[in-house]
Amino acid sequence: MRKPLHSFRGAALGAVAAAAVVAVAVAGIGPAQARTPSAGAGAEAPAAVPQRTPAHLVPRELPPHPSSDWYAGDVTRGLPETPPFCVEKTLPSAGATHRTFWTEYDTGATQIVVRTGTVDAARKLAAAAEKKIRACAADWQGDYPQGTASWRDYGALTAEDGAHVYGVHTSYPDSEPGIHLFGVGRDGRTVTVVSWGEMGGYEQAPLADFKRTTTTAVVKLYHP
Repeated sequence: MRKPLHSFRGAALGAVAAAAVVAVAVAGIGPAQARTPSAGAGAEAPAAVPQRTPAHLVPRELPPHPSSDWYAGDVTRGLPETPPFCVEKTLPSAGATHRTFWTEYDTGATQIVVRTGTVDAARKLAAAAEKKIRACAADWQGDYPQGTASWRDYGALTAEDGAHVYGVHTSYPDSEPGIHLFGVGRDGRTVTVVSWGEMGGYEQAPLADFKRTTTTAVVKLYHP
């Protein structure tokens, strides 16, 4: 049977299976976003971002990595080129901006921000993202029955109009396991999804630091 292949490039980190093993729910981990290049020579210029775009995270606001600095691409309009793991086909490209982060190793992260038309629309979008994350492990294991997947609800955070953190773990025979953390939060009509991932298990997840990262991401959504 085919083995799962999910790339770290883009937004959430993906579940990996054959080749190597991130975003709010459950899954595996793909080949590191570690080497994902920022906009460099020969790269297409990112789409212009409106001046009133809510602020995004910066590298120093991510969970510290023990052996590497964090690097970041530009804040770019739309969704990442690679669909975010666990929330594929959930977040709209209209009103969205994203930023991708990577380290020199297998750890990567992505933040997606979506500015909706109304508070009710934002509330529904955040709920849909959380629902998709909670179902991600079961969906992944349904696609790859030889693997195992699980998820954990790490609870709500006090940040603006609310935030929630989840963990997702996937493992496939003869591949490295993947651990992912996801934060979903809302401020008014703006929603953000933050994902972090690397090879490993729950014990490697920097939960306390990621909760601080998620809180910071939600607080930065406010734009007068």
